[in-house]
Amino acid sequence: MEMSKLTPFTFIGSINDGRKGPNLLQDCKADQSLETANPDSPDKAYVPFVINRSFSYFKDTVLFANEMNIHHTLPNRMQYDFYRYMVTAKRRFSKWGKKQNAHADIAIIQKEYGYTREKAEAVYILFSKSEIQKLYKKHDKGGK
Repeated sequence: MEMSKLTPFTFIGSINDGRKGPNLLQDCKADQSLETANPDSPDKAYVPFVINRSFSYFKDTVLFANEMNIHHTLPNRMQYDFYRYMVTAKRRFSKWGKKQNAHADIAIIQKEYGYTREKAEAVYILFSKSEIQKLYKKHDKGGK
């Protein structure tokens, strides 16, 4: 497979296929220190953070993901082989958690005080409903 076609999700699919699936890193060396820095190596497409996060969503693979997080210094080939031989082959799908859009009250606090979203969320509990309404009136530009 070409490097341009490999994504972290290609590796996840290969791991979910088990030993019967394609071994995407078979030509890579297990010890990265011995390998010259080849930018075309499929090893470069393997992103441990994304792989570990993907497998942390399932009951049967969360402990494997935790183990790989503990041993994050292992070369990519070793991490890939660990998953490939330890994870039971089956279809797995989960939606990734995403940040929701800022609530309107949080957005108005950010606008008024120049806070980041995190800081506005932290101070939101300090505002009463009437204070929030005053902020809306202050920043109302009219129109529809």
